[in-house]
Amino acid sequence: MSTLLEKSIKVNRVVSISVEHAKALEDPARAKIVEMLYHKQLTTEQIAKELQKNGHNKAITTIRHHLDILKEAGLIEIVKIEEVRGAVAKFYGTSIKLFSNPSSKDFDSKYSSMIKTTSTKIEKILEGIAKKPALQKKSESAYSEFIITEIVNRAMANVLENKDLVGQKKIK
Repeated sequence: MSTLLEKSIKVNRVVSISVEHAKALEDPARAKIVEMLYHKQLTTEQIAKELQKNGHNKAITTIRHHLDILKEAGLIEIVKIEEVRGAVAKFYGTSIKLFSNPSSKDFDSKYSSMIKTTSTKIEKILEGIAKKPALQKKSESAYSEFIITEIVNRAMANVLENKDLVGQKKIK
């Protein structure tokens, strides 16, 4: 047998997601709902109108089903309940920012020097986090990496939410 192709694989991205979250986001309409609810509180009917604008024509019952799946996965939650003309209106929201922009094919070459500089700085931060007593317990290495990744992910989310890093106005 002869080898026709062999390519070494270098990890260049880390995506932290559970199987439950992945299943909840596998439907494009559900992913769009999570995207729409970032910094917004919308009712089922408002979500239906927004989805329709984005080419997802879904019945209200289908949208409620999608909302239940997203709620069950912990990706969205009810953030407000109001009485409107004798009926109860539930408003949904999320604390998750979903980036759905694909990166360009030349991303690595275009930003290689920034990636290298940032990697060196982050390595020092990660070494400091790994030395914390809570992570010194004899736990599985992959789980420790997951915990460290989640800490950095959530810290980065805090920074991006609270600082204007790219010269754009914060919309809240």
